[in-house]
Amino acid sequence: MTETLWFVAHTKPRCEKKFAQHCQRERVSTTLPCCKSVRRYRGKVCVFMKPLFPGYVFLRLATDQRRLVQHNDYLARLLPVTDQALFARQLDEILLALASDVEVRLAPTIGEGSRVKIKSGPLRGLDGWVEQRQGPTQVLLRLDFIGQAAAIQVGAWELEPI
Repeated sequence: MTETLWFVAHTKPRCEKKFAQHCQRERVSTTLPCCKSVRRYRGKVCVFMKPLFPGYVFLRLATDQRRLVQHNDYLARLLPVTDQALFARQLDEILLALASDVEVRLAPTIGEGSRVKIKSGPLRGLDGWVEQRQGPTQVLLRLDFIGQAAAIQVGAWELEPI
């Protein structure tokens, strides 16, 4: 039996599901984490599943299967995974969270130096710069007023990147 390794398929825009179907037809093991998305259109409520990580499908490939997935119209590039054990563990944790029916959404990367807008709370609408991250949820935000800076502590969930 040949060893299978994890790969990340970077797909062309909006081709994740088509690429996953292509791989399944070729008998390649795929993982496409999806989350529920609810939209309202003219009084109707539509629920559909959309990829949690747009543009990416995760594959377990044997060496001889690489060419099966590399030659199709949906793949932009195939990325190798360097730390197989860590990747598998993190992917399992995401899949467990999705199966537990808790709200899972893609979190924007907000790092030091990022320009952000406060999207909720009493300071909603203000722009600022991330000065420092304090753990996974707290951000020290610098707001510039007339050439002076004032720092406030804001929850990361209250910010959106600009």
